[in-house]
Amino acid sequence: MLSPDPGAVRERALKMHDRLIDWRRHLHRHPELSEQEFQTSAFIQEVLTSLGIPFTAGVADTGVVGLIEGMMPGQGCVALRADMDALPIAEANAVDYRSQNPGVMHACGHDAHTASLLGAAALLQEMRAGFGGTVKLLFQPSEEQYPGGAIRMIREGVLEDPNPAFIFGQHVLPTLDTGKVGFHPGPAMASTDEVHLTVIGRGGHGATPELVTDPVTAAAHILIALQQVVSRKANPLLPTVLSFGRVIADGRTNIIPDQVEMHGILRTFDETWRTQAREHITRIAQQTAAAFGTTCEVFIDPGYPFLVNDPTLTLEAMEWAREYLGTAQVEEIPARMTSEDFAYFSQQRPSCFYRLGVRNEARGIASNLHTPTFDIDEQSLATGAGLMAFITLKALEKLQESQ
Repeated sequence: MLSPDPGAVRERALKMHDRLIDWRRHLHRHPELSEQEFQTSAFIQEVLTSLGIPFTAGVADTGVVGLIEGMMPGQGCVALRADMDALPIAEANAVDYRSQNPGVMHACGHDAHTASLLGAAALLQEMRAGFGGTVKLLFQPSEEQYPGGAIRMIREGVLEDPNPAFIFGQHVLPTLDTGKVGFHPGPAMASTDEVHLTVIGRGGHGATPELVTDPVTAAAHILIALQQVVSRKANPLLPTVLSFGRVIADGRTNIIPDQVEMHGILRTFDETWRTQAREHITRIAQQTAAAFGTTCEVFIDPGYPFLVNDPTLTLEAMEWAREYLGTAQVEEIPARMTSEDFAYFSQQRPSCFYRLGVRNEARGIASNLHTPTFDIDEQSLATGAGLMAFITLKALEKLQESQ
């Protein structure tokens, strides 16, 4: 296998920049929600066909898996993953490529992820005479909706035949400037569970509280009591978040309702503590409710596990990124309490999930993820596609050397 030349890969990536923009804008104009990515899947298949890359469609319904075979002798497989789905957000950007699907928007950058992977695929297909082994392209549906597309693709065999030794994923980061990338070895993103509580009492007239069993007061005390899970039950050195964003007490100014609903999230980085925290939430909620003469139904829906970047692979990928972009463009970033279903891949194979800078304050591109004004600096696309291709070539080289 020929050692990849970073300058040659950069030059190829820059030459295809206009194509990358066209692909990303097409995807941005036509966003689709989780498990509805039919047009997106068809577009990916169309591009892969034009590139001469064989693929399997219909994986986890709308997912696509492509294969690029190196033409030199050698074994080993590296997988690359991009998510495809959009969010139920109405876009507020006044751009000519704004969403044409009312109420749906690529507000998390999955259009950029897919375009970058298509770009990396095009580069690797062009350069396949210079490497051995196989590159597996994972275009994954439904990252935004639990149980997520990753676990479904795994169950349908995407990590077999061939079996990838390493998996890489890339995600935009609007707090990181365009041209830069960020890595975090070890646990990098939190697990996530949804917490649903229903406090049940006996409602009535607000002016006769002695005749009711007030679930509103009980719910308020439960909400405060549950803060002890983080402040007094969790190891202070272990990041944990318990937040409630939806509380429904559907009464009136003078009507106390029969029940109150509360909905929130639990996030952390340790599976043993995660289980213990669920138990604490259940016990505290039910016992506090009982103290007020009410009951509390607790349903905790387990979501994605925490995402762990293989330390050795991630440190190597950082060095490869420095070789490709320059030392000043590569940062070690902190772990995040957000969650990602790439975590399922990371718990199956040595993986590296890194961040692509897309911020450009001079052009007013600085909005956060999951907001109606989110956008990316499209100069980042050449970085995203080129770096993913270069990291793949270095990983394949590593596999050849180990044989």
